[in-house]
Parts: sequence; C-alpha cells; structure tokens
Amino acid sequence: MKSMLSVWCPDADILEATDGRQAVELYKANTLDLIFMDVQMPVLDGYNATRQIRDIEALSRKHIPVIALTAAAFKEDEEKSIAAGMDDFLTKPISADQLKAALIKYGPK
Repeated sequence: MKSMLSVWCPDADILEATDGRQAVELYKANTLDLIFMDVQMPVLDGYNATRQIRDIEALSRKHIPVIALTAAAFKEDEEKSIAAGMDDFLTKPISADQLKAALIKYGPK
C-alpha cells in the first residue's frame, strides 16, 4: 500500500504507526489529510485510536477522513468501524482500484 501511495502521491509525506497509540501521537503532532487505520494493532486497536482522534477533533472542529483497514469482511466489522468514527471500510488485501477510489473520494482536493 505504501509503495502505491508513494507512486500516486509523490509529494505526500506518508507516516506509519506501529500501534494505535503511536497513530494518535502522529495525528496530534502532524497536519494530516487522510488516515488509513488498521483496526487490529497492538497497544491500542484502530477502533479506539479513531475514537481518541475524533475526541481531539471535536475541539478543533476539523474532520480528517479515517478509513478502516481490516482482514475481516463481515457487515458487523464495517458497522463497528463506522460506529468508532471511521468514514469508510476497506478489506485487506487492498487492490489498487480500491486504494485509488479511496484517494479520489477522501484525499485532499
């Protein structure tokens, strides 16, 4: 995914978190346009990381799109992602077409 993003968005700074807590810290320390959030991360899962990001956003009133990434393709998983504050839901492995569609829909204009 990172290699595709690097090719399609060569001027973008692509940041990676190894766990949900680090994802929240990267969010707080940087100006982001879009977040792809793996829901199954150590320390703090993607659902709770997104909830924390949404709590912080409530103070700034700036909404950053968060797209769930998961290997689980069940309707309940999608509903759980949306309930956590995520804007969309993609199942892994992510195809180039899915990634492009997400960038077009949610990326910076």
